[in-house]
Amino acid sequence: MTNLVIDRLGAQADGIASTPQGSVYVPFALPGERVSVAVEKNKGTLISVLEASPDRIEPACRHFTECGGCAIQHLAQPPYQVWKREKLVQALGQNGIDFPVDDLVPAEPRSRRRAVFSARRTEKGAVLGYNRAASHTIIDIEECPVVLPQIEAALPKLRALAPLVAGNAREAFHMTVTHTASGLEVAVDGAGPLPESSRRPATDFALRENLARLAVGGEILIEPRKPFVPFGKAAVPVPPGGFLQAVEAAEEAMANLALAHLKRAKKIADLFAGAGAFSLRLAAIAEVHAVEGDGPALAALDRGFRSTPGLRRVTMEKRDLFRRPLTFKELNAYDGVLLDPPRAGAEDQSKQLARSDVPYVVAVSCYPATLARDLRILLDGGYALKSVTPVDQFLWSPHVEAVALLEKPRRRR
Repeated sequence: MTNLVIDRLGAQADGIASTPQGSVYVPFALPGERVSVAVEKNKGTLISVLEASPDRIEPACRHFTECGGCAIQHLAQPPYQVWKREKLVQALGQNGIDFPVDDLVPAEPRSRRRAVFSARRTEKGAVLGYNRAASHTIIDIEECPVVLPQIEAALPKLRALAPLVAGNAREAFHMTVTHTASGLEVAVDGAGPLPESSRRPATDFALRENLARLAVGGEILIEPRKPFVPFGKAAVPVPPGGFLQAVEAAEEAMANLALAHLKRAKKIADLFAGAGAFSLRLAAIAEVHAVEGDGPALAALDRGFRSTPGLRRVTMEKRDLFRRPLTFKELNAYDGVLLDPPRAGAEDQSKQLARSDVPYVVAVSCYPATLARDLRILLDGGYALKSVTPVDQFLWSPHVEAVALLEKPRRRR
């Protein structure tokens, strides 16, 4: 055992101690603390806190440090928010972008409307929860202060459902649970085909427990009520297990930033549009062309648009923007562009956008490193940053979202 003093907090929320042999990474330790640690190579296992930081607080969940769902429940909110904001500042700086970053838009506990649980059938019954950090071991949870109360209250029924939908799976599988306006939707993946003998018990369970929909392997087993999610004025029937911004308030905050920036635009291209979280809000102020590679998401967007009166024209295009980004000539038909790519970012699409003369751009990202790379491309193409706002959508985790607003003077044609 070794005593160390923690110097700083790392990107993954590990406390980092400097030693003659190099940095040692200690999960659950905070800057300024003196800790007793078992060290193996550059990893430390926290044995005890000898001198605690004044910023250390009591974790909100009994499973913290064992369950891998949260990394940093033990840090007080003010320094926690500074740490998350700084992750974005550092990513920008590493790409030569010196720009004032706004304060973090905070996340509230018990606000996540979508969670992906791991489950496994055992001889003693099913276990359901999150994986231990850097492990395939599932921690069977009894509470989760991150998710909406409706999801937390459903944990016992989800655990009871798991053996009914496990099929012949010997390994862990996933249960994506989404709280919708119609109730809970459960989508099971990785369990393999559901045997015929299991279909009736599973559907009976879904009816008895008042689930809005139960899907296994992409197949809808039963749908007593179509699950709808509000995007502005629109109610969108989301596909089974479909992507959704995890926290409704965070989605609203990001959409409001986009709407304010694009208020002068008359034609907007929404790239990586998903099921329309931004498109259907933007359609209240402008014509929108939504481009998305996932067919079911695009179909949900279309149904949401057609059932919502009072929106401007929305057109849709199924297109893989990684393989075939919109060219700068295509982009020049628009005076506003919003792009919200997955974690990999939108490097090729950003290169085309940098060559365009679209005056207003909104870049939404779930990963600061690829956002900073893409912003560097846009800045080198003549865009100017107007604001960068970090948004906390995954409370107590290392993840941070961001919304960057950019402008470029439009060239005369």
